[in-house]
Formats: sequence, C-alpha cells, structure tokens
Amino acid sequence: MTPEAEREIRPGPTSAAQPLTSQMLDVGDGHALYVETSGNADGSPAIYLHGGPGSGCQPDHRRLFDTQRFRAVLFDQRGAGRSRPKGGRQANTLPHLIADMETIRTTLGIERWLVVGGSWGATLALAYAQAHPDRVSGIVLRATFLGTRAELETAFLETLPRFYPGLNADFLSLLREGERAAPLDAYWRRILDPDSAVHGPAARAWGETESILSQIAPKQTRLGPRAAGETRPLPATPFMEAHYFVHDCFMRPDQLIAEANKLAGIPGIVVQGRYDLLCPPATAHRLIASWPNAELRTVDAAGHLLYDPGVRDAVIAAINDIADRPQHPR
Repeated sequence: MTPEAEREIRPGPTSAAQPLTSQMLDVGDGHALYVETSGNADGSPAIYLHGGPGSGCQPDHRRLFDTQRFRAVLFDQRGAGRSRPKGGRQANTLPHLIADMETIRTTLGIERWLVVGGSWGATLALAYAQAHPDRVSGIVLRATFLGTRAELETAFLETLPRFYPGLNADFLSLLREGERAAPLDAYWRRILDPDSAVHGPAARAWGETESILSQIAPKQTRLGPRAAGETRPLPATPFMEAHYFVHDCFMRPDQLIAEANKLAGIPGIVVQGRYDLLCPPATAHRLIASWPNAELRTVDAAGHLLYDPGVRDAVIAAINDIADRPQHPR
C-alpha cells in the first residue's frame, strides 16, 4: 500500500553505494526478477521489500544498510520496477512472492536474513516470516499494513472523507451514482478494465488520492482536472494494487494476525508514523499485541512515507539495533 510518489529517488547524505552484484533471475511462470546485492559481501544478510504492491526498489534504499556491516539484497517484485514482464499480473500472488524470496535466498547462498519492509513490504515481510520463520533472523517494519479489506475501507471510506472531504468528493465523482455505494470495488473493477478510456482516469484518480493520503503536508489536496488527450504515462502501482486488493491480497481473512504465533522468538521493531493516514498506529499496535518479541517505535510529526521527518533515521536505527541482538536459535 505504497503510492507511486514513494518511488521517487530522494537524496541522502551520501551517494548510494553501487551494487556488488545485479542479475535478472528467472523464477518461472514467465517472470524474471531484478535482484541486486550491495554493501559487504561477507556482511550480515538483509533483504529489503519495497511497497505497492507494484512500486519497485530504488538506489536510495541501499542507504538504509551500513555498507560495512550488511550484505543487503534488493529486488523488484513480480511485475514491478525492472522485473519482467513489466506490470505482469499473471502468476503474481502473495505465495508467488514468498516463493521468489526463497529462490533468491538459496540462489545467493544465504541461510538466514534480516527482513525489512514498509507498507506493502511490511505485509510481505510478515507473510514470508510466518511461512519460513527458520530463515528470518529479525524483522524491521515501517507503516504496517496487514493486507485486509478493513484497512482499505478505513483509509478510503472513513479517513478520506473525514480529513479531505473535497478530495473525497473528487474521488467519488469519477464513479456513476450506482457505483458509489461500493467505491473500492468500482475503482478496482475500472482499473482492471482493458479499455484505456475506463482504466486510465481510474488509475490516475486512485494514485493521486493515495499519494495525498500518504503525505504529512501535501501540496495539493484535490484531484487535478482530467484533460482530454492526457499524455502523461499512467502510474504503475494502481494496477498491481487493484489486482491484489480485489483478491484480498491472496490471504485468508486476518491471516497475518491469526498466524502471528509463528513469529515467536523472532525479534522485531516496528516503526510507525504518528499521523499515517494509510497505515495508522492502531494497526501497528494490533500487531504488537500478538507478537511479544516486537517493539513499537512511534515517530511524531510523521505520516506514511519513508522520507517523512525522522522516519528514515528511525528505520536505520532499528535495522542496526535488531542486528545487535543475540540470534534466536530456530
């Protein structure tokens, strides 16, 4: 659940380390993933999971990991970023992504790794750790999203009209009167429609609305006019999000909380922006209540994005702190 805006490369204090290795890894089903490693080839293994679903990793994400301490693995998930086919939704489910992580781990000869993810990346991190707890040395999450419809309804049907009533009116105006009783289903249906005249405006409106909700102080709080003959490229993330959300993220209802006992013994730190309108603190608190080995760190004056004040530093500190802790035998 990460807006397209988060894909922008943001400058850090130093230039991002160059990759040690990069490859296109064939994972079957017609998919090839972009996979890179950076940092210290003999360092502690860690993997970064980008958001969306459908956004992609960026060079700046390497800077989350101390280059002397970690062997960081970044990859673009199926259909995202540099992976191929671009935007491919065939054979693209949460179980596929979990299996891809195992293929990457074994290909790189890694026994266990620290798993780091934000927003949708947090969803994937939890699902992977519950499927393969013996392969996880620790977890760092940001902006916890549990992949449930209830979270999406809270964000788009309750938070949106409460905080941005004008934007909510714009969001609903794209839909016919009969569709407004179930706007999420209507948007996802439109975004997945093969007709560009249908999916184009819906994808733009969804992406812009999600982007505004993600920002602590957005520069605009209304949807821009829909110009005839729009030539800007469509954002990629809404298509993958619609694909996943219409299928309940390919999970059973409340699966990640129901199976939180599988995280027992895995140390975790959850970084949470106080004013995150997409993935609010209540979700992180709910997870922590079911995961005794996890610690919640709230960043005040921050919202959803990694680059909100204090969030990036908190994630870096959490990664180092988890790596400092004794390894739990599995």
